[in-house]
Amino acid sequence: MNILVLDDEIYLAQKVTSRLQEEGYHTTHHAIISDIDYNIEYDTILLSTNLLGNYNKIIKHYKDSIIILLVTYVSEATVTRPIEAGAHDYILKPFLMDELIRKIKHYKEFNYYKKENQRLQNALDTIFCDTDDSLKMPKELPILIESNNHKLIDKLVVDIALSKKKKIVAISLKNALNYDFKSHKDKLLYLYDFHALKDISKKTVISNAKNMDIIIASNEVEQFNFPKLTMMSDNQISHLDSILTVNDYVKQITLNFQSKYTDTELSKRLGISRKSLWEKRKKFGIEKKKK
Repeated sequence: MNILVLDDEIYLAQKVTSRLQEEGYHTTHHAIISDIDYNIEYDTILLSTNLLGNYNKIIKHYKDSIIILLVTYVSEATVTRPIEAGAHDYILKPFLMDELIRKIKHYKEFNYYKKENQRLQNALDTIFCDTDDSLKMPKELPILIESNNHKLIDKLVVDIALSKKKKIVAISLKNALNYDFKSHKDKLLYLYDFHALKDISKKTVISNAKNMDIIIASNEVEQFNFPKLTMMSDNQISHLDSILTVNDYVKQITLNFQSKYTDTELSKRLGISRKSLWEKRKKFGIEKKKK
């Protein structure tokens, strides 16, 4: 980590710089703001508000860095305005070095998880970019979701988890029928493969799910008196449990992508002529959808 110390109290600055170097940080000290080389990147800046100069320029330029104010007293000028401009925190002089290092490590970890969360959000946005975003979240849980589109269910589960601020625990009922669901009362349980169970086992799951934050997912329409949400669609590529026939493949691809591609592009991707595509639509009874 590259740290810049901006403070005109030379003894204090030397003490801070020496301790940070002992901790393994590369540290630079300047007593005058005009000495800053803005071409150098710093992970953390320790900024004394006793210095004369333009704090906002420093804070704005190093907006992605950790900025901790070193202050002798708290006021609008020394703390409030710099933090409103983008500084992260402050520490009152005199301070313990252990406390300063704790703050630096805390914000380093905070920034890491902030960036990691953004990467994960970008990944989710990419995964669900072509998924219907008009789905209405159920008002109450538990709920049984019937859908042959796993991506729809996954998106709904993620949205519910975010709204409830809960961690998701996904469990396949094929392999965990006797799992103790109540051990995860503080989490959102996502139980899938419900359709693979026998009726007596389904009844057991339904019974155990009462009064819990649980989402049960089935590929089929289930005959249970239980809160449910049905999202069945013919526009769904089959799960590859077996090899599709050529006709089935063409049918599934046409159903899923005819609204995305022109007939010319779709037939090209399928390796058939536009006439052949028209004939297969007629054969399969697929109505052409407008883009």
